Amino acid sequence: MRLRSLGSVFVFCLAAAGCTSSGIEDLVPTSSDTTASIVRPKSLVSQEAVLEMPEAQQDALVAAVRPPDAIGNSPALRAVDEVTVVPTLKPSEEVDVASLIAPMPSVPKPMQRPVATAALLKPDFVSRRRFRDAKPINFGRASPRDLAVHGVDVSRWQGVIDWERLRSQGANFAYIKATDGGDHLDPMFRTNWNGAHKAGLRRGAYHFFYWCRTASEQADWFIRNVPRVAGALPPVIDVEWNGESSCKRRPSAAQVREKMQVFMDRLERHYGQRPVIYTAPDFYADNLRGAFPNHPFWLRAVAQHPSRVYRDRKWVFWQYSGSGLSHGVSGRIDLNAFHGSEGEWHNWLAGNVH
Repeated sequence: MRLRSLGSVFVFCLAAAGCTSSGIEDLVPTSSDTTASIVRPKSLVSQEAVLEMPEAQQDALVAAVRPPDAIGNSPALRAVDEVTVVPTLKPSEEVDVASLIAPMPSVPKPMQRPVATAALLKPDFVSRRRFRDAKPINFGRASPRDLAVHGVDVSRWQGVIDWERLRSQGANFAYIKATDGGDHLDPMFRTNWNGAHKAGLRRGAYHFFYWCRTASEQADWFIRNVPRVAGALPPVIDVEWNGESSCKRRPSAAQVREKMQVFMDRLERHYGQRPVIYTAPDFYADNLRGAFPNHPFWLRAVAQHPSRVYRDRKWVFWQYSGSGLSHGVSGRIDLNAFHGSEGEWHNWLAGNVH
């Protein structure tokens, strides 16, 4: 309707040109050469005064102030047409321009593509490895790059992790530091535990074993802090010599295996899953060669393939780097791979994850 269009002209004039005063003749551009500027009128003209004009003059005013092609097609400015009233002003009245301008709707920003697609967020979807390494190692023909399923292990030292980005970089599973000894809980455990699950990674928890605490105390502490949930990977006992620990005790190989057995039996009864044993070359050579043949092993071997470091030992996970780099993590992160194809990964999950 004409009344609506005229009302929009006045509000647009106020909003776009900062109108403060003018006669009607000043609203019409003075030169056809002016294409990128708006003539600023000297005074407001009331709606009633415009309605008394001949229709041809009204149409000329509309065309001059709001050319249809330049403004009428703009979604953000089209809402100006909803304004239908411009109050009549006396010459002596001061104008509060802001009160006459209808609020412009905000133009929505283009949506950003999510970091991970819906498919990537499904735990059964295997995403391709995109990690880099600050200290790459040439493993020869037995490169971890040839393995289909990769993952990470993390603790407080990785800080705040963007789990969705890490998932999109090829982290299909994550082992998360939970507990040490009988009284220490990693302060980032619950955050990482929940974040990994939300991003669609297969998650598991590991315990760093202290040789100065009883095995039963440590098992109770782990069970107290790590929930028993469907879909979780088997729990891990991390056994190694740690020169930085306040506990300098090094039991005999027989004592080591006895303590480990107590801890693992307690966890297996509680979680219904046989624990995974994580270890390093020196500790393995001292204590575990030939031991625990029915337990899955997770082996650290960052210089050579596990077959050269742990001869005749079958393994499920291989920690092949402690200097990994990935989007989603600031600093370095441990990189791991599953021993098998994508199909074998799904079969292993079916037999070990409930």
